[in-house]
Amino acid sequence: MRTHGTRLKTGPSPLDTGASDGAVFDKRPESVAHARDFARAFVDGLRPAMQPQDVVSIELAVSELVTNVVRHARGTSCSLRLEAEPDAVAVTVGDADPRPPQERMPDLAGGTGGFGWPMVQHMARTVTVTRGPVGKTIRAVLPR
Repeated sequence: MRTHGTRLKTGPSPLDTGASDGAVFDKRPESVAHARDFARAFVDGLRPAMQPQDVVSIELAVSELVTNVVRHARGTSCSLRLEAEPDAVAVTVGDADPRPPQERMPDLAGGTGGFGWPMVQHMARTVTVTRGPVGKTIRAVLPR
């Protein structure tokens, strides 16, 4: 759930570049669905409309990155920022845990995950992890 409602959205233009929006979510399991809905609303507002498979990829990246915060990161919240670029959408998720994501062996039987981080890396053109003094941000740039 969004912990504050300040929307950072900028502009529309003929090709929505530079349009951005952000929100902060509590670190709770239901926040994953709220973050996914937030991402869907953002991409649905872009012009020209995105291809359905690209929309699904962005929703999936947001879902996986926020799920990783909920399951693994320290702190009580995470931030999500979406930015439209001419041929991509940047998804940036921040949290209070400076530890970088750890790739683990996918669990095919026990349901404990291990698929999300490699999936985001595979779908995105670029993925960067920036550690700061009180946390980290992960920025994944996905095709548009």
